[in-house]
Amino acid sequence: MKITKHAAVTIHYRLSDQQGLLIESSFDGEPMVYLHGTGNLIPGLEAELEDKMIGDKLEANIPAEQAYGLYHDGLKQEVPIDAFGDVEDIVPGMRFIAETEMGQRPVQVMEVKDDVVVVDGNHPLAGQALNFSIEVLDVREATEEELAHGHVHAAGGCGH
Repeated sequence: MKITKHAAVTIHYRLSDQQGLLIESSFDGEPMVYLHGTGNLIPGLEAELEDKMIGDKLEANIPAEQAYGLYHDGLKQEVPIDAFGDVEDIVPGMRFIAETEMGQRPVQVMEVKDDVVVVDGNHPLAGQALNFSIEVLDVREATEEELAHGHVHAAGGCGH
């Protein structure tokens, strides 16, 4: 069976940046299982996997626009430290959910100054082209329940 919309797909992947630095790999752990064609992967990777089959191996270079998007300077801003309420010891790398004009958005603390905190709402990989090494392990038709829930279920269901 080929990977097409609504297929339940199992892959191993290795993700690295343009300099070849390893970011993440599933090869020494559990493979990734996802529902194809439903926005569960970055668009460029999903396009590369279209029509692949069990056993296929591929290398994919995904431009930033088809990965986590371009970096937007406007999503980096200074927030008054009192906006963090009772949170103590705010340090770079911490993540929070911020209330914005566009609803809730994840942000990461980049810098802590005397009375403000610099946060960034961009995805940590925004603005970067990404390299993937992929091995397709399994492709099957998704069940009606998986389609209704929008994700693949492990054996025994998802507990809904």
